[in-house]
Amino acid sequence: MATTATWTDHALRTLEDAGYRSGAARAHVVRALGRQDCCLTARELADQLRDGGDEVGIASIYRALEVLGELRLVHRMDAGEGVVRYEPAMPSGEHHHHIVCDHCGQVAAYEDERLEQAIDALADRLAWSVDRHDVVLRGTCPACA
Repeated sequence: MATTATWTDHALRTLEDAGYRSGAARAHVVRALGRQDCCLTARELADQLRDGGDEVGIASIYRALEVLGELRLVHRMDAGEGVVRYEPAMPSGEHHHHIVCDHCGQVAAYEDERLEQAIDALADRLAWSVDRHDVVLRGTCPACA
């Protein structure tokens, strides 16, 4: 993945260019997301911020995530059962996909070059220009099997 500073700097610059004033809560959310390797819930994000000494209300976190989503700076992933997870959308387009356990809710990231090639081939066959995609597999993790 790209460096933390790359996404964080890109996100803060994009927010500024879009006319959003710099707010402490939003900046804390951006910096915390920039440190993530994978997706997390708004509640997990709030817990990380609190553990790091940054008290940011959950409503402020949701507002920040909404703005970041509108600007396509985060990916929003529905993990099922009303659980939504968020992760940085890298400016390079670099990404991974997720597999979710239907029993315990564990989420694991995976990359697969053949899957990416299949998606590109499908887009070509359908004559579509695909600028982003999400692949979420669901099933049973080894611990729950």
